Amino acid sequence: MVKAGRASIKRGKPSYFMSILGVTLVLFLMGIIGLLTINGRKIIRSIKESLEVQVYLKQNIKDTSRENLQNYISSQPYVKDLKYTDKETAKKEWVKSGGEDFTQLIDNSLLPPSIDFTLKAEFIDSAKLAEIQTDIARFPIVDEVKYPTAVVQKMSANFRMVTVILLIAAILISATVIILIDNTIRLAMFSNRFLIKTMQMVGATRWYIAKPLDIRAIINGALSGILATAIVYLLVVGLESFFADFKKLRDTQSLLLLGFVLVVLGVAITLFSTHRSVIKYLRMKLDELY
Repeated sequence: MVKAGRASIKRGKPSYFMSILGVTLVLFLMGIIGLLTINGRKIIRSIKESLEVQVYLKQNIKDTSRENLQNYISSQPYVKDLKYTDKETAKKEWVKSGGEDFTQLIDNSLLPPSIDFTLKAEFIDSAKLAEIQTDIARFPIVDEVKYPTAVVQKMSANFRMVTVILLIAAILISATVIILIDNTIRLAMFSNRFLIKTMQMVGATRWYIAKPLDIRAIINGALSGILATAIVYLLVVGLESFFADFKKLRDTQSLLLLGFVLVVLGVAITLFSTHRSVIKYLRMKLDELY
C-alpha cells in the first residue's frame, strides 16, 4: 500500500510542472489583455488631452486685461496646459506652416492674439465644452472661442464604442482564462486520483488529504502568477527598446497592480479547482476512478 502511494506521488509530480506551465501561459494571456486595457485608456486620454481650445482676443487690448483673463482660465479645473500667442508669434507660425509670407493679409488682423489651452480628459464632452465656451466668451476682450466641434462629437462616440468593445473583450477573455485554468488543474489532479482515494481508504480525513494539495495549489498558483508577471514585464521592456514612444505609456503603479491581480487570480482559481477536484474524487467510488 505504501509503495503504491509512493508510486502515485511520483506519477503526480510531473503534472505539477505542466500545471504551472499551463496556468502561467493562460495568465500571461490575461496579462496581455490587462496591458492593452491599461495602455488603451492612456492612449485615449492622451488623444483627448491633445484637443485645443482657442480664445481669440480683440485688437489693441491692455496687457492687464489679457493677463486677468489668462489667470482666470488657468485657475479653472478643466485646464491642463495653457499658452498665450501674441500677434507676432501667430504670424511666424502662419508663415512657417504655410511656407509663404502673406504679410499684407496678416497685417489686416487675420491672425489676432489668442490664449490657447488644452483640456483634461474628463472635460472632453460637447455639453461641458459649450459651457466653457459660454463662460469665457462673456469677457469683453474676447472676440471668439473656438474648438473643433465635429471632432469632439466623433471622438466621444468613437471612444465610447472602443470602451464597450474593450469591456466585452475583457469579460469574454477573463471567462475563457478561468475555464482554461480550471481545466488545466483538473487534468493535473486526475493523475493524483488514486493517491487521494488510497489515503481515504486507509482512514485519512478529508482535511488531512486536502490540506497538502491545497497548499501546493497556492504555491503553484502564486508561482504561475509571478512567472506570468515577469514575462509581461519583459515584453514591456522589449517593446520599449524597439519603440521609444512606448516608454511614455509606462505606468509603474498600474503594472504592479496588474502583477498583483495575476498572482491573486492564479492562486484563487488554482486553489478552487484543486479543492473541488479533491472533494470530487473523495466522493467517487473506487470503480469510478478507472
